[in-house]
Amino acid sequence: MKKIIILILAVISVITVSAQQDPQFTQNMFNKLANNPGFAGSRGVIATSILHRSQWMGFSDDGAAASTQNFSVDAELPFLYGGVGLNVVKDNIAEFSNLGLQASYAYRTELGVGQIGMGMSVGMYQSGLNGGALRSAQSGDPAIPTGDVKGSSLDIGAGVYYNTQDVYIGLSSAHMTEPTIEWSDGQNFSLTRHYFLIAGYYHELSSLLSLNPSIYLKSDGATSQLDINTNLIYNNKMWGGVSYRLDEGISLLAGMNVNEDLRFGLAYDVTIMNAMSNSLEFMLGYNFKIKTNKAISKYKNPRFL
Repeated sequence: MKKIIILILAVISVITVSAQQDPQFTQNMFNKLANNPGFAGSRGVIATSILHRSQWMGFSDDGAAASTQNFSVDAELPFLYGGVGLNVVKDNIAEFSNLGLQASYAYRTELGVGQIGMGMSVGMYQSGLNGGALRSAQSGDPAIPTGDVKGSSLDIGAGVYYNTQDVYIGLSSAHMTEPTIEWSDGQNFSLTRHYFLIAGYYHELSSLLSLNPSIYLKSDGATSQLDINTNLIYNNKMWGGVSYRLDEGISLLAGMNVNEDLRFGLAYDVTIMNAMSNSLEFMLGYNFKIKTNKAISKYKNPRFL
């Protein structure tokens, strides 16, 4: 499995990257359900996470700053032979607002020394624009709505997620039918199908130190974006690390496991490849234990994988 991770890193390191439609979090290793429904129920607990991202903070006076929130919860349900999950993403960029709501199911089974989940998500994607707050270069521009407009459409995704005690890898796709959002004023646009690859490895350096490298690749088939992350974990309590986003910049990560169930993390993005401002991200996660007589599988790892 180590060779697989090394091969993936070698191949994707030559890919040209740029941004796509879907929002992206720097602490992507803590919200895998957001992009891969096959992850649902993989940790054997009721797992919740909340992330808030304030992006391009220096543009707030110009009304161009962006903020994104993500809430997710998933749980293993043995009587359904897998897990279920709910993921909510709210994204605001200037006068644009987007809301994604996805319910997921993953069929889970043992495979080799680990487990594999094959999942699907079904939900809705809503998009809106406050046209009255926009300043057009030409008075009466018909392309700019005069008031609030909204529209929504059915949204479907699918994914496969495999993990052992030390390694995980997942492949998934969002907006599989490339749904068309039609605003209330008659204008419309289509969502582009996105593809995701996530992979990571948990390695003990000593009795107190562990290393958790990971990658996150997002592509719409025309352009791609790649994050390469590394966290150093002390005594399974505190972590710190760096993330490098190709053609954009670096991020500093830090966090703490308050106890076995509660954790929080911070990420600060420093943009060095373009003129955009820096970003700040906050993560909070909590796990509720599931009481069961089922023996705990050795590859269940609620810490990071």
